[in-house]
Amino acid sequence: MSVTLTYRDGAAVITLNRPEAMNALNAEMIHSIGALIDEAGDSDASVLIVVGAGGKAFCAGADVTGILGRDADAQRAFARLGQRTFARLDALRMPSIAVISGVAFGGGLELALACTFRVATPAARLALPEIRLGLIPGYGGTQRLSRLIGPARALEMITTGRAVRAEEAVRLGLVNAVAEGDDPVALGSDFASALGNPPPAAFALARDAVLQGFDMALASGLELEAELFAAVTQTKDATEGVGAFLGKRQPVFVGH
Repeated sequence: MSVTLTYRDGAAVITLNRPEAMNALNAEMIHSIGALIDEAGDSDASVLIVVGAGGKAFCAGADVTGILGRDADAQRAFARLGQRTFARLDALRMPSIAVISGVAFGGGLELALACTFRVATPAARLALPEIRLGLIPGYGGTQRLSRLIGPARALEMITTGRAVRAEEAVRLGLVNAVAEGDDPVALGSDFASALGNPPPAAFALARDAVLQGFDMALASGLELEAELFAAVTQTKDATEGVGAFLGKRQPVFVGH
């Protein structure tokens, strides 16, 4: 299969498994990714790790062979399919981590941008090169990249199509960390361990507060934060967490 879901040490692992094409995305793969994100979300996994098979590429981008010949309505529908699929990561009650070994270009970088966190190996290269084909990103890249690194830097990357190497990506805030190793799943697991396994309810609400509040005026963002703070205080995990702190013991979170 061109996309697989496996489980390892408490992590769900989605592997883009088309190494002969540098894991380039086609319509079948995009549908599969969406279904497997949902399946991982229904599992007992504490984190979702997304990797590419073969070592040379996380994902070289969308397969452009099908672009020519579609009318505007079909192109719009295809872009929205990719956007909806990657947006499913936003609904997960667990962190998602893209581990970028080799290249993450075009739709591949857009998939990584939709993950909560990104880890790159030293040889990784990241780009949105669609401009060189007379195109623009269509799976969320223009929106997520600008929110992540700012509109000026995002526009420079998008309009030049240049590839960013791992160390520069860290400086830009495009990736969270650079890590060495031949096993991308292990790199993702190590990064997840450093997160401290946050309680799912609190993680999801914290993410909502940051990402949804980013588009709001400060006053509206503060109102959202207050609402989400109130909601999280009513969870069993909050009761357990505060009780464990006061009782000087380790909390046992249940996920809600």
